Amino acid sequence: MTPVVRWAGLPVLAALLVAVVLGVQVANGGGAYEPLRPADPCSPRETTSRSDGVEGLTEQLVLIGIDEAACTLQVSREELTLRLARPGERTDAEIDALRAGLQSAVARMEAAGTLPPASSLVDEVLASADLNGFVKAAIRALPDGVVDAALKTDDVLTRAIDDLDLRELLDNLTDRDDLEQQIGAAVEQAVKDSLVDRLRTVF
Repeated sequence: MTPVVRWAGLPVLAALLVAVVLGVQVANGGGAYEPLRPADPCSPRETTSRSDGVEGLTEQLVLIGIDEAACTLQVSREELTLRLARPGERTDAEIDALRAGLQSAVARMEAAGTLPPASSLVDEVLASADLNGFVKAAIRALPDGVVDAALKTDDVLTRAIDDLDLRELLDNLTDRDDLEQQIGAAVEQAVKDSLVDRLRTVF
């Protein structure tokens, strides 16, 4: 067989191979295309964080909180994320649902026993706190039991969420493709500020 004849047969061979693959796909149910359905935001799902400390804590809060908000508004998580990321006025219902979702996330994590004790967050928070060295040293010297008795993590988180201006946050998004991360960063800073304020009262 000459090279010309061999090359001429390649398109026929390729067509046969494609036909075989398509036949196998159809025989195994591949002929009926059904788009993937978005996950039901009302069904609790396990969340994990790639980070530690306050950042990891707030990452989980935001993931659960957006699910809770979407469930309240009866839309998919994806639809709510797109709505919140768009420029324009946010409805009171959307703001209220997001705040209530974040608060519900705190309650769920507390009930599941996944909230860390406040004492485990103190060193990280003090590292960036605007306090003089003497006060920081005095707070660090407090026994963990004293800190945990005076500061409940769920209370600190709830206060931080209550004080957060979600409408302003959503109106000033700098990267609308990274909505969750920006909400998480804002919640993280609010948690740190809340914890520092409460630590001042303990000291």
